[in-house]
Amino acid sequence: MKRLTLWLLLVAALTLAACGADTSNTSPIEPTTSPAIEVTIAPTTEPTAQPAWPQTFTDSLGHDITLDTPAAKIVSLAPSNTEMLFAIDAGSAVVARDTFSDYPEAALALPDVGGGFTELNNELILSLEPDLILAADITPPEQVQALQDLGLNVYTLSNPTTLEEMYDRLRTLAQITATEDQTEQLITNLQARVAAVADKIATVEEKPLVFYELDATEPNAPWTAGPDTFIDHLITRAGGQNVGASLDSAWVQISIEELLVQDPDIILLGDAVWGGVTPESVAAREGWESLTAVQNDQVHTFDDNLASRPGPRLIDGLESMAQILHPDLFQ
Repeated sequence: MKRLTLWLLLVAALTLAACGADTSNTSPIEPTTSPAIEVTIAPTTEPTAQPAWPQTFTDSLGHDITLDTPAAKIVSLAPSNTEMLFAIDAGSAVVARDTFSDYPEAALALPDVGGGFTELNNELILSLEPDLILAADITPPEQVQALQDLGLNVYTLSNPTTLEEMYDRLRTLAQITATEDQTEQLITNLQARVAAVADKIATVEEKPLVFYELDATEPNAPWTAGPDTFIDHLITRAGGQNVGASLDSAWVQISIEELLVQDPDIILLGDAVWGGVTPESVAAREGWESLTAVQNDQVHTFDDNLASRPGPRLIDGLESMAQILHPDLFQ
């Protein structure tokens, strides 16, 4: 449960998942899927007019910060923030990152200021003289307050629950870092890939029932993603039905009895990355051998980083899910 608590800190509230464990030394698991979807992108639009500075920004907690110039020295306190900054071509502005920011590889070379179960290294943060601290829902309120008490600009970016909300978060960061043109091109690419998936599954009539496993430390009561989470959102957009959608919490345990009643067609092992769970180990669990997904060899490892970190790699997760759920459409 210690790993689960970590996962909930990183994903929650969302949470994150970023899945409950430090995966910096773990290579992503490659799903057994068809080649990536090919997308043709329309020409880039005209460059957007750049606004005048200084500018004031209001974060998801209602706090205002004022920047005299675009943020050029950013400390990121969440993996999702770090990934988004690098994706919008603002990675050069990131001067430090939290312990769990392990993607892209360039982020690992940055100073580690702590986070998660550990305290932030405020002394190190101050020495870097950042013009912005980028927090997230997973950042404890007391840490945010401590940084504000030090006179630092702290901006909290809330977790999205849909792809459209994720695009909005990218645009917010683009305004703060003055990377609007690069960001709009990125969003255009991401939207085209999402549309390609939607076109593929548009004619699907049978949508498989999917169980997404987050943590099966207790095999008779594994944790899963409930309604109104981005995992639930991805499963739906990939042409499936989420077992957890009928539950009463965003991150919740489901009994083996209830799982047997729902009897999923497909099981996705999000805990494969950090917990080493395999289809074989699932089949060996008492009672699980009678599940349709187990009997039909439809238990798949899945890189949870593609589903539990609310950034551009959610689109990778969507494509991977769609190819597992509807392999005949992606041959």
